[in-house]
Amino acid sequence: MEKYMSRIEVRDSAFKLIFEKLLRNDPIETLYEIAEDIDEIIVNDAVKELVNGTLAHAEELDGIIQQYSKSRALARIPKINLAILRIALYEIRYDDGTPQNAAISEAVNLAKQYTYEEDARFINGLLGAYARANPQ
Repeated sequence: MEKYMSRIEVRDSAFKLIFEKLLRNDPIETLYEIAEDIDEIIVNDAVKELVNGTLAHAEELDGIIQQYSKSRALARIPKINLAILRIALYEIRYDDGTPQNAAISEAVNLAKQYTYEEDARFINGLLGAYARANPQ
């Protein structure tokens, strides 16, 4: 039986896997296996759904990030920020169960937990600009 995970826990595990995917050229299935072996990242159907969806739309999401990133080219955005932005934009665009404001708030919380304050501000600004241009 799968352990129940809150949406925050699902997002955190998905973030770690997507970030790892940005650092390694391994297939995502390999990363799922490694995560399960080391038992530090929980991988269940909800995590896989978020990771697979985000990865499937990565090119489109990167185009949006580039469009709304006024200060940095995509290649200059740290991979950790890129992982957070991709998840948030995927949730905003494709997850009807996650309100836009919740996706933005959770992305900023992830950034505050794993990055620097300036990165959290950058992520909040980019997602806020996207949200204002694309109200739900």
